[in-house]
Amino acid sequence: MIDWHSHILPAMDDGSRDPDESIAMIDALASQGIDTVIATPHFYANEESVDTFLSRREESYAMLHAQTKSKDVRVVCGAEVKYYPGISRMESLDRLTIGKSKLLLLEMPFAKWSDHTVKELVELVNTSGLRIVMAHIERYPAVQDKRLLESLIDAGLLMQVNASYFDRFITKQKAIKLLEAGCIHFVGSDCHNMTTRPPKIGSAYEWIQRKLGENFALQMNEYGYHALEYTPQ
Repeated sequence: MIDWHSHILPAMDDGSRDPDESIAMIDALASQGIDTVIATPHFYANEESVDTFLSRREESYAMLHAQTKSKDVRVVCGAEVKYYPGISRMESLDRLTIGKSKLLLLEMPFAKWSDHTVKELVELVNTSGLRIVMAHIERYPAVQDKRLLESLIDAGLLMQVNASYFDRFITKQKAIKLLEAGCIHFVGSDCHNMTTRPPKIGSAYEWIQRKLGENFALQMNEYGYHALEYTPQ
């Protein structure tokens, strides 16, 4: 299974502080059945260049990889890119995709979106050649309207939710309905550490299997590997 959203790379952002914490997080994910984890450190275009970010990420990954060669969990690098007005014209955006795929994880504003914001999302899909994945959609008031969510999916955007959406009593049934309706494509732990925001995703996959069946969960995982353009060994 795949964890689509994590902050396990050491000393990159507000996630893992060092390789030891990263290893503990990876071990926790492995114990929950995760074999692939997408590392998505925050990228803010107003704070650093793409070159600087990628240089830092390479160093961080190298520190982690030196200790994970024998692990059964594969780490794939990406980024959680913060949206800003005009992002559709940003140069080098394609260098922030997940692994060798065209998938780009995009963090949207938590305030109400303007019509311009929605139009720019569609423009980004149509002009960039990227496959835009909206991070933790359950947090955005704008997409609580299922009609808007469906219109964005029809436009080609993909949706990621955090595993906690399947764990909370007041949202777990809605999460299953959205997943069954094709409005959720990927699940991520969004883990940051081993204490306040630990790796916790196994229970979400268990709930999906319980409600929708093992075959559904397997097909969801196969779709994920296909989207990553990766064939597991």
